Parts: sequence; C-alpha cells; structure tokens
Amino acid sequence: MKNAKENTFLKGIVDGIPICLGYLSVAFAFGIFAVSNGLTAFESLLISMTNVTSAGQLAAVPIIISGGTLFELALSQLVINLRYALMSISLSQKLDKNVTLLDRFIIAFINTDEVFAVATSKKEVSRQYMFGLILTPWLGWSAGTIIGAVAGSILPEIIISALGVMIYGMFIAIVVPAARDDKKVLICVIMAIVMSCAFKFVPALSNVHTGFVIIICSVVTSALCALMFPVDTQKEGA
Repeated sequence: MKNAKENTFLKGIVDGIPICLGYLSVAFAFGIFAVSNGLTAFESLLISMTNVTSAGQLAAVPIIISGGTLFELALSQLVINLRYALMSISLSQKLDKNVTLLDRFIIAFINTDEVFAVATSKKEVSRQYMFGLILTPWLGWSAGTIIGAVAGSILPEIIISALGVMIYGMFIAIVVPAARDDKKVLICVIMAIVMSCAFKFVPALSNVHTGFVIIICSVVTSALCALMFPVDTQKEGA
C-alpha cells in the first residue's frame, strides 16, 4: 500500500515542486541571457520547452546568434548532454514493468540531474509518478524562461547587464567548491580555461566557430583528465 501511494501522479508533482522552484531562478537567468543576445521572448521560451538543459541552452544561444550550422549545434549538444543518456539507462532499472517504450522517451526528455536524483532514491517508480515528477520542473523551467525573457525586454539596460551575469554565477557556484575540494577537478577547470582563452586570443585559433570551441574544449579536456587521473575500478568496486 505504501509503495502504491508513493507512485501516484500527485506524489510525483509534490516531489517535483522543489525542483520547479529551483529551476525558476535558473531559467529566469537564461531568459535574460537569451533576449540580451538577440533572441525573442518566444524563441527563448521555445528553446526551454523543447530542451530543458541549462548548460546546453547556454552554449546553444551563441551558436544560433552567430549563424552556426545545425551540425555544429547538434554536436555541441551531444557532447554537453551525453551524461543524460547514461543517467536514463540507470533510471530505466528503477521503472516498473508497466512503463512502455513511449513512456521512456517522454521521461528521458526531462531526466535532468535533479529529477534523476529524486527518482533513483525510490525503490521502484511508476509511469504516473514519473509523469508527475517531470511535469512541475518542466513548467518551472518554461515559466522562469518566459518571465526572464519578458523582463529582459522591458527592464532598463543597466539592470539587464547586471542580471545577465546570473547564469554565469550559477555555474561558478557549481564549479568553484568542487575545484577547491578536489585537485583533479581544479586541474581540469584550469585546462579548460587555458584552452578557451587560446581559442579567443591566439590568432591562428580565433577563427574557430563558437560551437566547435565548446566541443573541442570539452572533449580534449575530458580525455586528457581521464588519461591523467584514471579511476581505480577495483578500489571503487570495493
């Protein structure tokens, strides 16, 4: 009886409310960022309603504005969001037998870090629970984006400039504590910064398009750090 209660649609909605509230502020910052870079409020909302990925959307806006190719845009999203595929595979082990293939596609669409964390904390989850759990974050992400986009269209320029750094502040808040506590993360961050600066200031590299810069920095830095700091699987398994 307890398990059935925990797998209701309403229970999923309730569990998704904290995620929804957290997404409002982040999506608000994205809305501001998008319109300040030339997108309309409708375009910003459409991106959020069909993607739900803060890092991916932040990387996509400059590519779109600069006229990047669809291949460049798709490849950058693949690199940035590849972890979601692994998370979806893991989450699939928690879904009950009544979850169909179509249900899995819908759930994977909004299988964000936070949704994944909540869902995997359960012993088993139903389609009703998962649909409730992903609904509120999606609404929060979309609502935050349109609020930010509209605000970015009507607020004074000086305020927009100040609010425009919010989303960068969010990523700094994520990266700095991890880099401070783990030397390996710090080295990875420094390598990514150096590579990014090289593409910005070295004449021979400055003509590389924004999307490919993101792809190259992400893949090369990740590969080098994987080689430099291999995980001891035997120790991890123990």
